[in-house]
Amino acid sequence: MILYPAIDIRGGQAVRLLQGDYSRETTYDADPVDAAKRWAGEGAEFLHVVDLDGAKAGAPRNLDAVRGIAAAVDCPIQVGGGLRDAESVASVLDAGAERVVIGTAALRDPEFLAEALEKHGERVVVSVDARDGKVALSGWTEAADEGVVEAVAELSCSGVARFLCTAIEVDGTMEGPALAELSRIAATTEAKVIASGGVGDMSHLEAIAGDAVPNVEGAIVGRALYEGRFTVAAGIAALR
Repeated sequence: MILYPAIDIRGGQAVRLLQGDYSRETTYDADPVDAAKRWAGEGAEFLHVVDLDGAKAGAPRNLDAVRGIAAAVDCPIQVGGGLRDAESVASVLDAGAERVVIGTAALRDPEFLAEALEKHGERVVVSVDARDGKVALSGWTEAADEGVVEAVAELSCSGVARFLCTAIEVDGTMEGPALAELSRIAATTEAKVIASGGVGDMSHLEAIAGDAVPNVEGAIVGRALYEGRFTVAAGIAALR
């Protein structure tokens, strides 16, 4: 399993939100590149980068930071936030991302998703974020009527190879992942699934590795790393 250290960018800085609330933000690094170098130096195999400004605006807003991160580390990065048209996807890949993470547009624009999958294949990750079991959209600022399990099942029929699933209720709390929901989501698809939200110590990573269904391929960790609960190397060991 892969540990994905998270770098969430807002206003050019590396931050973390509590439960997806933009008003409950903690800044950790004035320059996201510093965070990227730190996680790569601790052995990160893949980085997860989110353009929070882009997620709200509906188009990338921190491409310079993405370029800086991609140039500063040897490990690949995946980038999401506001990727709702082909031009935005291309701009992030051109900035050095190995994968793009598509969220809102995957559910609202099936034609765009189909084109992205046809052109970029497994470089496309679809993010399906849940609050109270329902899909959250537009940087988690809007709630949809569709259940997250149903959304993943439907999107799987479109040929999505990898999903990123975040339980917003626990995101940033470090109180533990939503394992039951993660297992329900993963069981509905043959695609790979990346877990996100709630990891606060290595026992949470061990639980993901031990309790989740086999197609869960890794976990995203943010605040716990920034606050020194464990190192990237220790987290990788816990998942394995």
